[in-house]
Amino acid sequence: MKKNSNRIIRINEEIKHELSSIIREGLKDPRVDTLISIVHVDTTPDLKYCKVFFSTLGDEAKHQETLEGLKNSAGFIRRELARKVNLRNTPELKFVIDYSIEYGVNLNKLISEVTAHDRHEDEE
Repeated sequence: MKKNSNRIIRINEEIKHELSSIIREGLKDPRVDTLISIVHVDTTPDLKYCKVFFSTLGDEAKHQETLEGLKNSAGFIRRELARKVNLRNTPELKFVIDYSIEYGVNLNKLISEVTAHDRHEDEE
């Protein structure tokens, strides 16, 4: 895996912050869940493309609905990002569903079940 420069890391964090603000406050698409989290942003070094990893609560249908809403609103989101972030090129946005938060919650649930089961066996 290639190490990003400090400049790209700072740009990624700024884009992540601004995208969260734009999606929560400026986006009126009813398909996009209000409880959306921008988990990670990965911008290419030439600032042409940007992968936006997001997570929402809900089932797979809700994830896909939110993804479709974000894809349809990508032009508006990119235009707002250009207004708020001073970059020579505003990257083209590609939205990707990130399941890492759900995976962590499920893993935590499984660990809790195992420890509760072990405690129950120790009491017997």
